[in-house]
Amino acid sequence: MIKDLILHIERDETRESVCDFAISVAELFEAHLTGVAFSYAANISNFAVPDLPASVLTEIFSRSEAAAREAIERFDTAVKRNGISAEPRLILQSEFGPPKAFSEMARCYDLSVMMQTDDYKGVSNDLLIEATLFESGRPLIVVPYIQKGEIKLDRIVCCWDGSRAAARAINDALPLLKKAGLVELFMVVNEESEVSRETKVDEIANHLARHDVKVQVETVPAADIDVANAILSYVSDVSADLIVMGGYGHSRMREFILGGATRGILGSMTVPVFLSH
Repeated sequence: MIKDLILHIERDETRESVCDFAISVAELFEAHLTGVAFSYAANISNFAVPDLPASVLTEIFSRSEAAAREAIERFDTAVKRNGISAEPRLILQSEFGPPKAFSEMARCYDLSVMMQTDDYKGVSNDLLIEATLFESGRPLIVVPYIQKGEIKLDRIVCCWDGSRAAARAINDALPLLKKAGLVELFMVVNEESEVSRETKVDEIANHLARHDVKVQVETVPAADIDVANAILSYVSDVSADLIVMGGYGHSRMREFILGGATRGILGSMTVPVFLSH
């Protein structure tokens, strides 16, 4: 059961739809929502800081803190308007930055919510997503920057390949799957994988059915390089509301390194993506 949520609050007011989405999840499960806003000099490299005049640094940090406080105020207004159990947290500085701080906080919550990177606005959450996925030990939902309104669960597409990560994601997503109108176990068959006993698709379908999940199995052929496109195209074709998938890949040297399908979906997603690793 989902009873405790943590949200990464966006300081950009035009990206506040992630807050509305998180509130709707909290309402759906009658859960508590903690909203976290960070104050930091996001666009300044560490090596550049010593060369900047003290007055410039003071102004930068002052503006950053003001933006974070304004974001907290908007969050507080929104949760009070919806009457949910919630609390805001303002983090003025963290030793290793927001990704590490947030991922460590997320370990004490059932689910994290954050927004997709938006290159057009120069807003990158890649390291935040990576850290939360690989270091929190908890699942997360990444909300597309085009998201409007609350969570919908009429149709959920679960990406299934028989892997540990896929199994973990489906298990973590059970509270959502049980509320869905229909859950589809979606398999992409290519040269690297085939429908076989190893995928255990019938077993996982039966497992979900025992949890009273309405489930069906769908498979499509696709070349290896087209796995992400195959998933996104199918999700669009059936007007799915949520993608559930395992987060593949690993972190190295603080780079955002994910498996091709995960990276492709996070870059072009049009519906929220539930990730677990």
